Amino acid sequence: MLRLANYETCRKKSAKDAAIFEIMAVTKALADESRVRLLAALSGGELCACQLIELIGLAPSTVSKHLSILRTARLIEYRKKGRWMYYRHGPDAQAPVAVKTSLDWLLETVRDQRNRILEDRRRLEQILKIDSRGLVSAAGAGRNRGRRAAGELSTGRRDARR
Repeated sequence: MLRLANYETCRKKSAKDAAIFEIMAVTKALADESRVRLLAALSGGELCACQLIELIGLAPSTVSKHLSILRTARLIEYRKKGRWMYYRHGPDAQAPVAVKTSLDWLLETVRDQRNRILEDRRRLEQILKIDSRGLVSAAGAGRNRGRRAAGELSTGRRDARR
């Protein structure tokens, strides 16, 4: 697994190792549809983590992991305001040219070509109308309620076949 600590270790060893790590981190970050969707959503500006969770429709821990991978690749930046985490595109001034180029290429490529991205944009417009506090309190309950109705959540009972 690629971690920021690995980046620092590679950077200290040699510029060649650091360059390889940067390429692998960006490649890994762009290799997942959910991460590409997150990047496309952030192209419109800064968003709260709760808005991204609602948009992607995955568990908060899964979205958090995706955001961590994007941060490691330096494709996004974050800031914390109270208990809220806000994310935005942000190859900072220290980010390598490869990271900036990759992000520009990705956003240009998916801008209007994928139905899923367009669908996400429409959905994000609706999510942005909702107060963030409402998203946090309703996200888990609503998602679990639908899963329980569909029979996807465990009932807490052991499987009868055991």
